[in-house]
Amino acid sequence: MNDYSALIKTNIESLFSYLEPLTTKEQMQRIIDGYEFAAEAHKKQKRRSGEPYIIHPIAVATILAKELEMSDNTVIAAFLHDVVEDTDHTIEEIQERFGDDVAKLVDAVTKRKKANYEYSKQVDNYRQILESVHYDVRALLIKLTDRLHNMRTLDSMSAAKQMKIAGETDYFYAPLANRLGLYHIKTELENLSFRYRCPGDYEKLEAQLKEEQELEYPTLERFLAHIDKILKDEGYDVRTEIRYRQPYSIWRKMRETHSDINHISGKHYIRIIYKSDPTISDKSLSLKIYSALTDHLKEKPCSVCNYIDTPKENGYQSFHVKLLGETSEWEEVHISSEEMVRNSRLGCAAERSETNLSTWLQKFKGILQEVAQGNQNMEFMEGVTSTFYNDDIMVFTPKGQGVILPKGATALDFAFEIHSKVGEKAVYARINRKLMSLRTVLHRGDRVEIGTSEDAKPNPEWLNHVSTFRAKRYLRGYFANLPRLEYDRCPICHPLPEDEVIGYKSDDEKICLHKRDCPEVIRLASENGDAIVSATFEEDSRFLYPVRIRIQGIDRFHLMSDLIDCITDKLHLTMSSLKTENIDSIAICTIDFSVHSVSELKMVMKSILEIDGIDEVTHING
Repeated sequence: MNDYSALIKTNIESLFSYLEPLTTKEQMQRIIDGYEFAAEAHKKQKRRSGEPYIIHPIAVATILAKELEMSDNTVIAAFLHDVVEDTDHTIEEIQERFGDDVAKLVDAVTKRKKANYEYSKQVDNYRQILESVHYDVRALLIKLTDRLHNMRTLDSMSAAKQMKIAGETDYFYAPLANRLGLYHIKTELENLSFRYRCPGDYEKLEAQLKEEQELEYPTLERFLAHIDKILKDEGYDVRTEIRYRQPYSIWRKMRETHSDINHISGKHYIRIIYKSDPTISDKSLSLKIYSALTDHLKEKPCSVCNYIDTPKENGYQSFHVKLLGETSEWEEVHISSEEMVRNSRLGCAAERSETNLSTWLQKFKGILQEVAQGNQNMEFMEGVTSTFYNDDIMVFTPKGQGVILPKGATALDFAFEIHSKVGEKAVYARINRKLMSLRTVLHRGDRVEIGTSEDAKPNPEWLNHVSTFRAKRYLRGYFANLPRLEYDRCPICHPLPEDEVIGYKSDDEKICLHKRDCPEVIRLASENGDAIVSATFEEDSRFLYPVRIRIQGIDRFHLMSDLIDCITDKLHLTMSSLKTENIDSIAICTIDFSVHSVSELKMVMKSILEIDGIDEVTHING
């Protein structure tokens, strides 16, 4: 306990010493009072590691003050964030002693204890955390730093508890940090989660990376010295550093590319950091430094990424380029101002002016409102992670308006991002003026135009080709609201309305329709005859059924033209597939289309058979 007392004394004095020159005497006294209140409230409590509980609130307050540069009320709320949840003290006491602002922050981060949870304890807690943004983004920052310190001290937990907390972190808290622009917190949370979820993989990868870094370090140092000399000779005052990517980042890239560690690029990058010059914009200064470097070093073609003009959705800005290094490897170089580096660390907390924060919050609230409309547990979580996570790309409308989408998004995602009706009626895309499928994956900088038709309808397959929550939610709602058949159809014999059918009732009371000559229903009837039920299959104009026919005839001039005219102009059917071949002047054609009933199919086949030269038309079942 003496050791713990010394540790607490050292940590709190270090925090107070840091805050004292940044605060007024009155603010500093309130911070001290907040700590003393928390220390008294938690004095009989210990963490699972056996250490006094107050060590945790001190650590959370320190992260907020030193790493996120938050002000006095946020630091006080950090000291008090577990007081109401874990002790007999109330929000009213905190309000009376520390004011409305601190009380509202503490209330926003205090878990609600319920007899029955609407979804689950975890998901209800996630919802409460996100709803706290309606009061103030600082509440989210307190929850994130609370989780960050818990992850930094997860060693004392059992393996099962570690997995639970790490899973929550990877699925919810890291994406949230990413959305808030807190890149460093997001990276550390991901890496810690990976360490506790997959300790064997983590240790192996960490050792491999350490060995590689030791081997590469002398070469990289020489390359850095070369860059320093180039820029110093050109009159630029910069500092350079090597930044190594964490094991989780490398592991994720290995999985995405199906490669081993030896074939993964980008395991590190070089950062060039300069001080902003009031007489020139950061973009111009970045370009000048880029120009100076490429006068002496070979640049990889098409490797420039200008995140200054088009920041990532989380606010990240920098100028990226790849330059040829000493070992003939392309080295990733990031050119950033001190302010950009600071903003990357502080994210949404970097610019705390009322206007900037208000604009950011409104955008964030809009996304949360859309996600919150989902009434299913997993739909909510899917909405959070797909909306908040990982890299994004910026693509452009034909008029040059930027649209930010997650990496891997398709032209369909773009269409729904523009408007739900554009997505619903989409037919094709023009990407950089080239006609492309709606399923085409987009890349940063693509110019996208969506072609629509009033007759178009969403295809169920689209759900496999969208990644944004907005597109997925709209499509799921659209298909859920479509009329449904009373029966299932046998996937072997594919009965059509007006066919002679029989029903088979399964254990879940669902009836599946079969043609009466279907071998599957004959087998089922022999095994469980009591499940056979009488049924009819009537035509309903709301439903269409895919069919395939095979056409054979003597090839001649205009045969295909006459065939297509018959199907599209005379019968007004839309073909989904047409395949032809010619064998010794015998034309064989297979066509897929949809009909309402078996009588409509027979009418189509009869019309085709009347075409000059057509000898045989056969319905191919299945």
